[in-house]
Amino acid sequence: MGLNEEYGKKAHLLIPAGAHTYSRTDEVFPGNAPKIMERSKGVYTWDVEGNKYIDYGMACRSVTVGYDFDRISSAAIKQIHNGNTATKASKIEVDAAEAMCNLFPWVDMVKFAKNGSTVTSAATKLARAYTGKKYIARCREHSFFSYDDWFIGDTVMNAGIPKEIQELTLQFSFNDINSVKTLFEKYKGEIAALIMEPCDTVEPTNNFLQEVRKLCTEYGVVYILDEMITGFRWDLQGACKYYGVEPDLVTFGKGMANGFSVAALGGKRDIMDLGGLTPGKERVFLISTTHGAEMSSLGALVETINVYKELHVTDHIWSMGRMLVKGLNEIAREYSLQDYFYIEGAECSPNLVICGKDKQASFEYRTVFLQEMLKSRILMPCIAIAYQHTEKEIDQTLDVARNAMKVFEDALNGDVSQFIEGNVIKPVFRKYN
Repeated sequence: MGLNEEYGKKAHLLIPAGAHTYSRTDEVFPGNAPKIMERSKGVYTWDVEGNKYIDYGMACRSVTVGYDFDRISSAAIKQIHNGNTATKASKIEVDAAEAMCNLFPWVDMVKFAKNGSTVTSAATKLARAYTGKKYIARCREHSFFSYDDWFIGDTVMNAGIPKEIQELTLQFSFNDINSVKTLFEKYKGEIAALIMEPCDTVEPTNNFLQEVRKLCTEYGVVYILDEMITGFRWDLQGACKYYGVEPDLVTFGKGMANGFSVAALGGKRDIMDLGGLTPGKERVFLISTTHGAEMSSLGALVETINVYKELHVTDHIWSMGRMLVKGLNEIAREYSLQDYFYIEGAECSPNLVICGKDKQASFEYRTVFLQEMLKSRILMPCIAIAYQHTEKEIDQTLDVARNAMKVFEDALNGDVSQFIEGNVIKPVFRKYN
């Protein structure tokens, strides 16, 4: 038994699902994916057996510059030597808050935490306290907002969530302004907040984000934009800047500290300050975490912002994204497979769609293509371009993709099951294992 299998079995014995994030579990990767990673540097990652891969997952999209980028790692290490935590608020936590508030015009105050679920749930709590209303409207097409009950109870994985809580979350459709208006009318005076991503796999059309802004203002609904993925990728000031929309509350995570554990809730002072100490106001127990202001991560955040400004990180991400998208689309056209294999969404975060014979997205055929990419050491559960992806990595990826496309074509012309060498990729959200 190799180290991958040994550590993989041990992981499942000791950790439910074998990993601490469902999108990192074995079932969402082809069977020939490495089971356990040991280290990463730049845009390369090594498994426990020493196999080296070009990485496009980039730690669930959280590494946007590159693994162990020296300047950012050094900034984190400097704060570790300052003690890494403190009995009172630390200097770096004030510096980091100032950096965030200076960076985003729509952020007057900020609260840090260690993961995105904490801050999105805090945003819904603030909205309910601010409005006195109970319902939360969330976008049905956007796959994940929180592991907390208000969101998970509204998915097929709602085991353990009381029905009463499930019923407090409502759904609307992205780019369908009438679905928002209808919901606001049906539950008029009862909706505390609307939450969505500014962009997921499909970009906003017909000024959708701005039209939602107008409706939220008209109906007294707190407008929450979740920039967990779009922030620090679309633009240094996020997709809110890129698309020209101003939320009431905004949440960040993922790439804001290049893989260090920081998430943030920011927004308008009159809402955020409900979690503060203003005399005479009812107390809202917002976020209170021992490690939420860990100094090493906040040092990484401040330096990440500096790196973005000096190296024009988002410009490079867009450029490499365009190069990869153009190349993949050209390869698909070479094989006359453009109806079965194509890219959608913004080129800084392209979404790869792989279809079956019915021209519908297919996990079986996706497995075939990604399995072939893995044979040449390309790890591509998604496409998350980082600053340290260069033309060299893109060219190498396209060379491998050309060969993988031939196998994909053969699978389309034959029995796909004969081309799958392990498990079929499964979606995270499903009712049963």
